[in-house]
Amino acid sequence: MSFTIRDGKKEDLPSVLKLIKELAHFENESDAVEVTLTDLEKDGFGKNPLFQFFVAEINEEIVGMALFYPRYSTWKGPTIHLEDLIVTEDKRRLKIGSALYKKVIEYGFNKGIKRIEWAVLDWNEAAIAFYESTGAKVLRDWDTAQFHYEEMKNYLNK
Repeated sequence: MSFTIRDGKKEDLPSVLKLIKELAHFENESDAVEVTLTDLEKDGFGKNPLFQFFVAEINEEIVGMALFYPRYSTWKGPTIHLEDLIVTEDKRRLKIGSALYKKVIEYGFNKGIKRIEWAVLDWNEAAIAFYESTGAKVLRDWDTAQFHYEEMKNYLNK
């Protein structure tokens, strides 16, 4: 089955949001998605876009996406963070995820990005094995820290 990888467009966002929700379900976080279509439109296609994405299509149907955004490392310089890489469940094992992953790496390499980084759940051994097979280093000795809006508010109100 052939597929196409291309730059994401504003009109792709409803399909992107559907994929985001599918990924959240896969990660046992179905209720965690708060972002709306309006948020994605504003944040991805507003005056100062906060992210970019690639989509994978089969017969003009979006079946996968990779969403990423710029970061900066004080040790390395410009980097990008791959926020989500998702292929809809019934289209996995067709090398679509690998193609999206490669597209992000090509983008970063061609832009002179010094590092691409992402998070992977420690129980997702298939993803970890894939990333390591490509030469990526999975840093198991680093933990991720987060402050959500409520925690920020509580901290600032102390």
